[in-house]
Amino acid sequence: MLSSASLRIAISQLATLRWGLAEELCHYTEHGFDAISLWRPKLSDFYLYEARELLDSAGMRVSSVQWPGGFTGSEGQTFRESLEDAYEAIDLAEQLDCPLVVLRTGSRAGHTLSHARRLIRLAIEELAPAAEAAGVTLVVKPSQDEASFLTTLGDALTILEDSDCPNVGLAIDLWSCSEELISFQGSRSVFERIKIASVADRVDGISSGCERLPPGVGDLPLTGLLRLLFESGYRGEIEFDPVGQTVSSMGYEELLASIRRYVDDFQNDINVIGSNACRSAYPLPMAGAFPR
Repeated sequence: MLSSASLRIAISQLATLRWGLAEELCHYTEHGFDAISLWRPKLSDFYLYEARELLDSAGMRVSSVQWPGGFTGSEGQTFRESLEDAYEAIDLAEQLDCPLVVLRTGSRAGHTLSHARRLIRLAIEELAPAAEAAGVTLVVKPSQDEASFLTTLGDALTILEDSDCPNVGLAIDLWSCSEELISFQGSRSVFERIKIASVADRVDGISSGCERLPPGVGDLPLTGLLRLLFESGYRGEIEFDPVGQTVSSMGYEELLASIRRYVDDFQNDINVIGSNACRSAYPLPMAGAFPR
């Protein structure tokens, strides 16, 4: 039976963008959350020791640090400057006892696709030894937005396989890769690569104006997708990062309360799955994995 300790839940600072770190820690703990995904610009007003003291005082662990990178030069940095930025993020993660650093690739920025992939592979191969020495795993996250030319899980997996670095994993964004995730059902080697599952809901297809909604507000079968992850052996971070006008309208307090309700319901759901698994050697059929 899956215990509550099996769920590694975190809230991304992107979800509460207008709050500062101290305010976030206060409200996150009030709603029963004990982990935070750090967005580095929010730490710019703190010395490292100050941030560490705040986190320790709140009993808050850091699930991941985001987003160093931009290795294609799409954000105006040189390749070397992007590497130095990533080295800084690795050092920050080490100092905060954070196991994961999420890399952003950058857009194609006029490069051919093969050259853009080569740049990411070279960056990973250089950064991976430093990350390993720091006890940190690098994570590549495909995303269907302008910050990444990697838009599919398949693309990201190819990069990981080409780099062949053991401490480089995959972050899956259920908001953008839900359909593709289903196609990998039964491929345990793929699920073993996943280190982070980012959770946000949406309505209909993905477009430039599509919001990242709180879980249960949109049309995605998020509970079924998370079930699929768990039934495939996933026990990594589950980071909630809804962003947009709906979140702004409902307010951050209600957002955290709604995520808390969703997490509690999902915990109950996987406990039932665990109980059933103890009585049966057969996995649940996919037809039953997507209740609303």
